[in-house]
Amino acid sequence: MTKKNLFYAMAVGAVAMTLCNSCDKSPKADAAAPAAAKQSQELKLAYVEVDSLITQYEFCKEYTEILEKKSRNIQNTLQQKGQKLQADAANFQQKLQQNALDRPTAERMQAALQKQNADLEALQQRLGTELQEETNQYNQALHDSVQHFIAKYNKTKKYTMIFSKSGDNILYADQSVNITNEVIAGLNKAYKKGTVTKDGKK
Repeated sequence: MTKKNLFYAMAVGAVAMTLCNSCDKSPKADAAAPAAAKQSQELKLAYVEVDSLITQYEFCKEYTEILEKKSRNIQNTLQQKGQKLQADAANFQQKLQQNALDRPTAERMQAALQKQNADLEALQQRLGTELQEETNQYNQALHDSVQHFIAKYNKTKKYTMIFSKSGDNILYADQSVNITNEVIAGLNKAYKKGTVTKDGKK
C-alpha cells in the first residue's frame, strides 16, 4: 500500500467512525412496544459518501498533501544518507583490499561506519514516529471537524441516523437520502471561515 493510499484509508476510517457514531438515536431496547413501534415509523435516515467527502473536503485534501510531502522528504533524506553510507562502506572495503590502512585507522573507520549505520537507523525510527504522530493528529482533527459539523447540521435536519457509505458497504440507498453534497459544502464553508484548524480546534 502506497503512502497516499495509507493516508486515504486512515482518513476514510476516521470519517466513517464519526458518521456511524454521531447520529444514532435509535430506540432503547427496554422501551415499551407501542412507543418503539411509533419511533420506528418516524425513522429519518440519510447517508454520506465517504469517498467523495475525503476527496472534496478541502481540509482533508490539504492535510493529505502535507503528509505526502513530508513522507517524500523523509524518503529522500533517508535515501541520501543510505547512499552515503554505502559509498563510505565501499570505500572502506576497497582500502582494506588494497592494504592501504593500518590497523588503528581501519578500526577507527569501521567504528565510524557502525555509528553512521546506527545513526541512520535511529533517524529512520524517529522520522517514522514523527510522521505517524502527525498522521494521527490530522486524522483526529478530521474526525473532530466532521463530528462537530454533523452535530450542528443535524440540529435542524433531525435525522435519526446518518450512515457512512464507502464502497459497497451499503447494498442499496435511494439518492433522495444522499446528503453528501450538503455535508461537503457545509464542511468547506466552515473550513473557509477558519472554524476548522489543523489541530482540530474550532
